[in-house]
Amino acid sequence: MKTFQNIFFIILLAGISFSCVKKEESSRQLTGIPKIDKLKLPEGFVAELLYSPGEMDQGSWVAMTFDDKGRMIASDQYGFLYRLELPPIGSDTSVKPKVEKLIIGDIAEPQVGMGYAQGLLYSFNSLYVMVNHHSNETFAKSTGLYRIQDLDGDDQYETVSTIRLLEGEPGEHGPHSMKLSPDGQSIVLAAGNHVDVPEMDHYRLPRVWREDNLFPLIKDPRGHANNREAPGGWIAKIDPEGKNWELIAAGFRNEFDIAYNEVGDLFTYDSDMEWDFGMPWYRPTRILHVTSGAEFGWRTGNSKWSPEFPDNLPAVLNIGQGSPTNVMFGTEAKFPAQYKKALFAFDWSFGIIYAIHLTPSGASYEATAEEFISGSPLPLTDGTIGPDGAMYFATGGRRLESDLYRVYYKGESDAAEPMEVADLPEAAKTRRELEQYHSKNASSEGLELAWANLAHADRFVQYAARLVLEHQPIELWKSNALNESDPVKKTQAILALARHGKDTDAVPMVRSLMEIDYSSLSEKAKGDLLRTFEVILYRYDQVATPFKADLVAYLNPNFPAKDNLLNRSLAVLLTHLDAPDAVEKTLALLKSAEDDEEYQKTVTSSSELIFRNPQYGLDIANMLANVPPAQQTYFATVLGGANSGWTEDSRKEYFSWIRNALTNYKGGRSYVGFLDRARKMALAKVAKEDFDRFDELSGGKLLTSSGNDLAGDGIQPEGPGRRWTVEEALPLVDSLQARDFVRGKAMYAATLCQSCHSMQGEGGVIGPDLTQLGSRFSKKDILEATINPSQTISEQYHATVFELKEGGSIVGRLTDEDGANYYVSQNPFAPDQLRKIPKSTVAFTKNSDISIMLPGLINRLNEEELKDLMAYLISGGNENHPVFQNKTTAER
Repeated sequence: MKTFQNIFFIILLAGISFSCVKKEESSRQLTGIPKIDKLKLPEGFVAELLYSPGEMDQGSWVAMTFDDKGRMIASDQYGFLYRLELPPIGSDTSVKPKVEKLIIGDIAEPQVGMGYAQGLLYSFNSLYVMVNHHSNETFAKSTGLYRIQDLDGDDQYETVSTIRLLEGEPGEHGPHSMKLSPDGQSIVLAAGNHVDVPEMDHYRLPRVWREDNLFPLIKDPRGHANNREAPGGWIAKIDPEGKNWELIAAGFRNEFDIAYNEVGDLFTYDSDMEWDFGMPWYRPTRILHVTSGAEFGWRTGNSKWSPEFPDNLPAVLNIGQGSPTNVMFGTEAKFPAQYKKALFAFDWSFGIIYAIHLTPSGASYEATAEEFISGSPLPLTDGTIGPDGAMYFATGGRRLESDLYRVYYKGESDAAEPMEVADLPEAAKTRRELEQYHSKNASSEGLELAWANLAHADRFVQYAARLVLEHQPIELWKSNALNESDPVKKTQAILALARHGKDTDAVPMVRSLMEIDYSSLSEKAKGDLLRTFEVILYRYDQVATPFKADLVAYLNPNFPAKDNLLNRSLAVLLTHLDAPDAVEKTLALLKSAEDDEEYQKTVTSSSELIFRNPQYGLDIANMLANVPPAQQTYFATVLGGANSGWTEDSRKEYFSWIRNALTNYKGGRSYVGFLDRARKMALAKVAKEDFDRFDELSGGKLLTSSGNDLAGDGIQPEGPGRRWTVEEALPLVDSLQARDFVRGKAMYAATLCQSCHSMQGEGGVIGPDLTQLGSRFSKKDILEATINPSQTISEQYHATVFELKEGGSIVGRLTDEDGANYYVSQNPFAPDQLRKIPKSTVAFTKNSDISIMLPGLINRLNEEELKDLMAYLISGGNENHPVFQNKTTAER
């Protein structure tokens, strides 16, 4: 619950001060429809609110497709399918869609459970439904892929065929979207990391995946995906009947959707783990070019592979924090040319549709992101380009209020110059040629082409070449790999051999690699070599014994390096090999290592998101005020797994660093838990008589019993809490007598109100003083402000949306302005850090519809705790207030 505890009453009066909202500046005409006016749209585009399923008790829509008659079919995340006849573009707003609930099967025995879909596709005269649900309900379908058909021509679906049930854990990391393949002959589908990879007829990514990580394993401290193993989420291709399955790629966390561009290249938008924000293994949400046999390195807990590892592929574009949902190309949209070629990527958390502009570069693409549409709140779920060339998208998910929008361009759409395969760079053509050999059919021609490209400068070509080897019998190329003179080709070939070889291949592989002159290699080649050693040691651990000293002698002179990534790999390898000075060298880096500029840029860029969603944004704000040193945290984890090389002084230095990191830095929800697990790994190796001393030195007494959070001072809520509503809470607090002052103050402290608000002269300055709260506002006012802070937002504490002339928007608190600039605070935890926005760059300003105070922060309290908290707030911290009378001093 720490995510929801960090700030209590960030701006309490934001929901109970009824002053007039500042007159908005405007260069466009507002419609008077709040759900439309909150949208930031590019110039020339028009948005329509077509339908609100929640108002009709039709749930929260998360998937959509169009049938062959131009009707939309949509699915409630936890309910039925619906079919809509939509009014034409430009229709009067009084004309509403005609909506019908789809009853699948005979009326006498309807298959009404055919819903719960996170993916829909109409193709081959059928509706394909990706059900994400395990249920004992009558008629409900279990997780899997189904084909629904209308075989008697009555325009109703009566035939349901099960293509395949899918094993794993249903939910938001389950099976997702489907798209038609570029040739129109197959269906391509995506599944998240909680779905087991089913048996396939063919694997473009060879089925030899392992965890392949010597970094000391710490699974998610809060239990997420702890039982999920390699290869994570996956993408596959099937025929229309689902009889032949081919694995295309894997190693995703939770890719919700997929899309093909004009030349048949596949893309997705994969998620991060927001709880890992600030950790060295955190990977931002990212746009991925999914090539044949691609692997993207998701592994559970802290074991996600570095994007630089040669056995996985990097992102085309890192975006930052968010929750990816839909992706689609604008190829069929009646939009300006640049948007017809764009990949549209949806972020649910922060309400942004990005237009990703892709430019062919080498064997892949370069990309930039433009904020195309945004709103707050705008929990985007699914979207598609309709037969009319408009963009349709839905909001909702997780039982949130759901809406269906249409966006169209009111001008003439430009003809976009088509992209042809013949126009692609030579590296892209080479990659495609190599991918033709990603099969088990032995070919001397394919092997020759692969060998010629193992040292290619383009990572995507090099990766494709290595996979050609992996699809051919080892006997055809093993000898060449071990005897290759080119160090780059040797490294790549032996990496392939390590993934497919036998125990007897381990010693020859290590001997061959140690023939390479390490100092002569480029930084990338050094990293690839170290990674290959790691894979061998992980898969053939017996190698460590006879070659331990030789490997240490080979690697140790190169540690430390001047490169952070090399230092990470060298620290892992040498610690695993028990190099005598590995702890000493790694400890020196623990004290001195600095983060790369690119990492710092990734972290700080998230400040743009803070005010767009208080639930996620305030966690970002908290961390950005005290950013953890990621590189040092990595070495702290490595040292947690070190078995030998410790001295009394080095242990003191290490455990003191852990304590300092626990108390001085903030990260995502799992930051404290990860540090505690590294701490406990190290404590497990100290002498029994020293345990208590080092446990205290490392901050053991500062932690809760779970180790996932810092223990708060004083009394903590006992709960059980509930999702409080004003209607439920108001009768309880209507008459407050003889309440407990000590517990009321403790509830106020336990939820960290004082970090933002002052009372009786003590506390923070982010929010207003609460001393006079009870004399100015009613109990109902206070409860409404706490439970529903966005219902009414005070002028003094609202956020402002600045829409920029060049596109995009900035959201923050406007603290000051002069004739030339606005001055905006984007971090409640660092309110003095202001961003200057030249007025000449701003097209439009408007108030945000969302309070920056997180709703529902009293949900961890039970009835008695809620009463005591309300009494404390009403009293303004005055122990002599009447609400505390009739309690003896001893009782108080």
